Amino acid sequence: MSGLDAITFWGIMRCLYWLYIVAAVATAFSVVLNNRVPVKTLAWVLVILGVPYLGLFIYYFFGRDTRRRRLINKQSLTQIQRRCFPTHNKAEIAASLPKRFVSLVKFFENVADAYPVTNNSIEILSDGASFFTRLIREIYAAKEHIHVQFYIFMDDAVGHLLRDVLMDKAREGVEVRVLYDDVGCWRVDKNFFEEMRCAGMYVQPFLKERFPMLSSSLNYRNHRKVVVIDGKTAFIGGMNVADRYVTGGGRGSWRDLMLCVRGEAVYGIQVSFLVDWYFADRSLVSGSRYFPKVDVAPGPMMQVVVSNPIGRWREMLQGVGHLVSNCKGYLYIQTPYFMPSDFVLTAILNLALAGVDVRIMVPERSDSSITELASRSFLGEVMYAGVKVYLYRGGFLHSKMLVCDDTLASVGSANIDFRSFECNFEINSFVYDGGVARQLKSLFLEDTRACRLYTYKEYKERPLRQHFKESLARLFSPVL
Repeated sequence: MSGLDAITFWGIMRCLYWLYIVAAVATAFSVVLNNRVPVKTLAWVLVILGVPYLGLFIYYFFGRDTRRRRLINKQSLTQIQRRCFPTHNKAEIAASLPKRFVSLVKFFENVADAYPVTNNSIEILSDGASFFTRLIREIYAAKEHIHVQFYIFMDDAVGHLLRDVLMDKAREGVEVRVLYDDVGCWRVDKNFFEEMRCAGMYVQPFLKERFPMLSSSLNYRNHRKVVVIDGKTAFIGGMNVADRYVTGGGRGSWRDLMLCVRGEAVYGIQVSFLVDWYFADRSLVSGSRYFPKVDVAPGPMMQVVVSNPIGRWREMLQGVGHLVSNCKGYLYIQTPYFMPSDFVLTAILNLALAGVDVRIMVPERSDSSITELASRSFLGEVMYAGVKVYLYRGGFLHSKMLVCDDTLASVGSANIDFRSFECNFEINSFVYDGGVARQLKSLFLEDTRACRLYTYKEYKERPLRQHFKESLARLFSPVL
């Protein structure tokens, strides 16, 4: 390279360097102006300024707040929900509300259009084998329609079994719709879903990414897992469609929860699916046949709560914080990832410091090393306040469950982490019933047999290098 060429080359490199500096500072300034939660703002500023070049790309793909762009028009969503949801007797419902949770029920009504209903029966399915066996049995009994939605729908043995059963029903003339998350199913051969379409099924990806590495909506994923059959029976919880829920994987069997619901609560789950379907397919599916009259005796009161990253409020984040704040006797939590926001973390700390029995169960080994490290730092903080922490060793704990005071329980798709609270489309059931709460409490206590108690003494005595890695990972927890 000649002297002149070298001068030109380094001149260009110097210009690019200063352009990057200007872009990084401008982006960091824009993050600050977004008025996000301070800890999240700081985390993104650290990524942008502390990880040269790569930080800008990470922020572009995963950090930009697209809520103002309205991925889904909120007004349209409200119209669909109101059009689909059947009328209900508010006075009758109000009379049977548990008084201590009236404010929580009203909160979900106001921010999520989630209405409490009482004519329900609920069955708890605590392992993959029982869930898929029951699901296939209900699918074979379907007469009108089947609506299936999973974040992950793998093309493995379990996935092929469920697909073949759905194809059989489609050939019989049953209306079958399948909705899957495009990012959650990245590894799935597209022919797997094309075969479903060829069998007469309606199949759509949610938020399809044609050029995923050039998309800023990559960060907003549909994490919901629901099935609705004939508008009368529904499944809701944390399981995806994959072999690991039945046969296990590298970390052993996957421990998770699903609820089989019959009754009026199915309406809420049906609405959630139809709204997502409208977004993915741009076709409005509605009518009384999707909301048939139920023939179920009065049973557990239940609210089906959906949350998303597009609205003004953080339905799941605020609701979970409200739930935690109202516990008086005990609170048991199962979650695969524990990276709570300041709001939820403070509520948990206050509860433990007030003498309430708070227990948290997480997997001893996560499926992500960085989330495991970040979770440990939060666990140390809550243990110091008196929370009992159990590390599940019987496989991988993927269950998302909260149970409080033999009165209230929640099962669904939302983890106790920033991603579920801020970025994902989630759905949880909130059940105001002593019988269901006690069953889930028993499951939690039974699961402790496969755990070891993680003590604050053990946490404090960990090596300094481990301490540093956990603290560093925690800085990035709002963006994981």
